[in-house]
Amino acid sequence: MSNPDQTQRFLFDHTHIRGEITGLQRSYQEVLAKHNYPEPVRLLLGEFMAAVALLSDTLKFDGTLSLQVRGAGQVRMLMAECRDNRALRAIAQYNDDFSADQALLGNGQLAITIEPKNGKRYQGIVSINDGDHSLSHALEDYFRQSEQIRTRVWLFADQQIATGLLLQAMPHSASEGSLEVDDDAWNRVVHLADTLTADEMLALDNTTVLQRLFHEEDVRVYEARPLEFECTCTRERCANAILMLGEEEAQTVVAEQGEIRSDCQFCHQHYQFGPEDVTELFESYKQQLN
Repeated sequence: MSNPDQTQRFLFDHTHIRGEITGLQRSYQEVLAKHNYPEPVRLLLGEFMAAVALLSDTLKFDGTLSLQVRGAGQVRMLMAECRDNRALRAIAQYNDDFSADQALLGNGQLAITIEPKNGKRYQGIVSINDGDHSLSHALEDYFRQSEQIRTRVWLFADQQIATGLLLQAMPHSASEGSLEVDDDAWNRVVHLADTLTADEMLALDNTTVLQRLFHEEDVRVYEARPLEFECTCTRERCANAILMLGEEEAQTVVAEQGEIRSDCQFCHQHYQFGPEDVTELFESYKQQLN
């Protein structure tokens, strides 16, 4: 398979073309282990996780990049995110009467959200569906419309591994796009990448995949970046959410239910706050204000 749980950048020397290749195994399995998803949803989650890993390493910034789709089919919502080019998590919501015979996404919208630690939040939205406008095509549309960069994306997943390959024709300067680039190099490497099969991508390591596809090209491969599953939920974040409720409402909930409980949808971690915890939380908050 593509090297597990890492993403790796490569460049074609003497051209303005770059690429990314990624493979996920343990991080993908940790996401699947949290929920009993139907097989088609598991495969779609794998593609989204591979895609967000590719995009995060392509953009290279400190912060969070997420892909979120809201569909009109069996999957109501699916989201995958990568934080700091390293930490992955993903989740899906689907109909209770899920049927693999019906449209998985239907006609939906894909939101690509970039939240840098320093800087403004950005979001782009493109159409997506189960047919000709799959996740790969939706991402290619995003780069063409929003970034003016020619991009091709290949995504593959089974229930064990998720992989992806991305190629981009980069502009000659920061003030232009690459949509007009129609040189032989771009056409040639895209044609070669189109020969890639799911079996090859899921079974072979990065070096072998790149050698098989581009053995006649001068390819410069950079050091791989590791990836892992990691959720951002913490007890502190849950406590801050309780503070936002206000002391009166929080105490009312505790009186009625015996506790305030928060369950993370991503990792299924449970956080419980009993009467003493809530009282101590607000007392500490008051002391900080004083």
